Amino acid sequence: MTPPQRQRRDLAPEPSTPKEGEDKPGNPERMYVVAGPDGERAELDLVTLIVARATDPPPSASPEQAALLRLCAAPLSVAELSAYLHLPFSAMGVLLTELLTAELVQARAPIVRKARSDRSLLEAVMNGLQRL
Repeated sequence: MTPPQRQRRDLAPEPSTPKEGEDKPGNPERMYVVAGPDGERAELDLVTLIVARATDPPPSASPEQAALLRLCAAPLSVAELSAYLHLPFSAMGVLLTELLTAELVQARAPIVRKARSDRSLLEAVMNGLQRL
């Protein structure tokens, strides 16, 4: 029995070079953006709460932005959004900066619980109410 023979593949055709008078092919479209047009990012940390201002994403939104807007119907932290979308914090910062610039989302400070009241104060209030 003879072993199977490999067939030769034809070489891929070389890309054609533009002739004189023809336009040169442009750069391919970038599939990602490192930062906004001015290179600045919003001041965000992991506990910043993000809330969507628009109910539906605009047609020009990327799939990641549309998913982020749908998730932000209720306030979610940047850490939660990053986990739900399986994106690192740096990529989430870029997406949120674009959405904040377009005023599609709003960033809020986290809700901080106040320290508990003094127990003696609560007992005094309770005793005063019982005397009424």
